[in-house]
Amino acid sequence: MTLQTWWLFVTALFLIAATPGPNMLHVMVQSIHHGTRRSIVSMAGLMTANLTYLFASALGLGALLKASPMLFEVLRYAGVAYLVWLGIKAWRAPVGSDDAEAVKPALPSLRAMYVTGLGTGLSNPKLIVFSTALFPQFIDTGRPFAPQLAILIGTFIVIESFWFVAYALGGRSLAAWLAPANRQRLFNRVTGGMFVAFGAALFGSRV
Repeated sequence: MTLQTWWLFVTALFLIAATPGPNMLHVMVQSIHHGTRRSIVSMAGLMTANLTYLFASALGLGALLKASPMLFEVLRYAGVAYLVWLGIKAWRAPVGSDDAEAVKPALPSLRAMYVTGLGTGLSNPKLIVFSTALFPQFIDTGRPFAPQLAILIGTFIVIESFWFVAYALGGRSLAAWLAPANRQRLFNRVTGGMFVAFGAALFGSRV
């Protein structure tokens, strides 16, 4: 992998990661509802999904999915179902009371936040397409494999983490504005609709 190829990877990844998708939306929602510090657990689940796909892609998952359309269809439909379920869950999420003294709903466990983040990442259509169709293109088969993979994975972690933090901080800044119950309800409807839209995008995707 040449320096030029690496810069092309950095540029493409920076722009792709910046574009709102299920991962970034999930981070923002978790930051709004549970705080920036607790959203780090969700980021860990998402990053685990990211690395799982990237390592699998480097080991031949992309080629396997292209050679086995049925396997891709199974993966795609499972992702569609999960994203739609997240959308319904967000749409129906309870809202807090305008009364400052009202009892707030219990926070989810850290384990639950990690697992939900992991599931969101594994069903992310952007990640599926990126890891299977685009990521392998940056690996030069004529050069040592391990150093290239280490550089690409390290670069991915840095850029993705940057945008995770940016979206978490952005979400936290919206928390005060979303204090009224009617705004919370509207936010739940919008995010729920977006997750369903992401599911629809995955339903229509092709590797």
